[in-house]
Amino acid sequence: MPENELAIWSAVRRGEFRALARAISFVENGIGDFHKQLMGLSPDASSVIGITGPPGAGKSTLVDALIRQLVSEQKKVAVLCVDPSSAFHSGALLGDRVRMSEMV
Repeated sequence: MPENELAIWSAVRRGEFRALARAISFVENGIGDFHKQLMGLSPDASSVIGITGPPGAGKSTLVDALIRQLVSEQKKVAVLCVDPSSAFHSGALLGDRVRMSEMV
């Protein structure tokens, strides 16, 4: 495993959210032994909320409101946008940064 990759996974274990974003890219692109690295992460008591619906239903607006509320409560938030209809690996990660850029 390249040293840079090892440093990223170590940062993920310390809770560094920017490292998590990089690690997601490693997983998506099949870089390194990500299965072993993911199995080595400790589970925690995080909540997971799934939002789904047709185009124009207000998913991004709802997620934006949820983020604002959770941030106002000083909670950590991560958003992972996936298009399950993508032919690429049965789902593609989406970059919805434009709409939610105020939260960063």
